[in-house]
Amino acid sequence: MTEVKAKKNISSEELSQIVVKGMQERKALNIVVMDMRQVKNAFTDFFVVCSGTSDTQIDAIADSVDKEVWEATSQNPRSMEGKANREWILVDYYDVIVHVFKKDRREFYKLEELWGDAEFTYIEEE
Repeated sequence: MTEVKAKKNISSEELSQIVVKGMQERKALNIVVMDMRQVKNAFTDFFVVCSGTSDTQIDAIADSVDKEVWEATSQNPRSMEGKANREWILVDYYDVIVHVFKKDRREFYKLEELWGDAEFTYIEEE
């Protein structure tokens, strides 16, 4: 009989830190945690944004985030988009939305500027 892990309920803040850990495991660049909880009309608690240098790296970062979150919470993302073209992968955990960009795409979309009234935490590179 296979063992089913119970889903572990954690805060969105804790989940955002697990996401950061997954990004760091694959050497993501310029990790930013955007706290959206005080932003009017925000549809999520946190955006966690990072960059990678190649399509292979951003794919590996997204997979690492998925693995870390699963191991900590037994939670799958609601959706994962962008894996096919691997320029901008979005992983949606409802209260935490993960954006993994190829460096030039991040500069093009300027997501941080769109949500400039969020509270930003810049993660030091290891």
